[in-house]
Amino acid sequence: MSKPKNIEEYIANIPEERLETFNKLRKTVLDNLPKGFEEQLNYGMPGYVVPLKAYPQGYHCKKDTPLPFANLANQKNFIALYHMGMYAEPKILNWFQEEYAKRSKYKLDMGKSCVRFKKLDDIPYDLVGELMKKMSMKDWINLYEEKLQKK
Repeated sequence: MSKPKNIEEYIANIPEERLETFNKLRKTVLDNLPKGFEEQLNYGMPGYVVPLKAYPQGYHCKKDTPLPFANLANQKNFIALYHMGMYAEPKILNWFQEEYAKRSKYKLDMGKSCVRFKKLDDIPYDLVGELMKKMSMKDWINLYEEKLQKK
């Protein structure tokens, strides 16, 4: 598959058996995304970013790129939710891990910022919605700058 030019093209390439789940997860993210964040194609997938007009410094790794906050990806064996707030803020990570255990019958499959949803019939959409609301755009910028300065 060639790199998508926009989110619609990305979604058009998702296999039919995952499309409904992906769209429901995307809608959950969008419905709960705090004010100021924007949905854009980011690193080849739907991303939820601090736009350059709100944070002109951009992402330190690539200055002309909006500051990433979250992403959704259709991977080979799962759908992934990347959430940088969980990676940067242990309180949010711990909260999410505890709540996930209460709301899912399956063990959490997670990397540093990546939640892998392999059982598509057991995604805790309500928890994803709550996670998205945990951090405002201003909170994310402040945390990002704080962590960046410690490097």
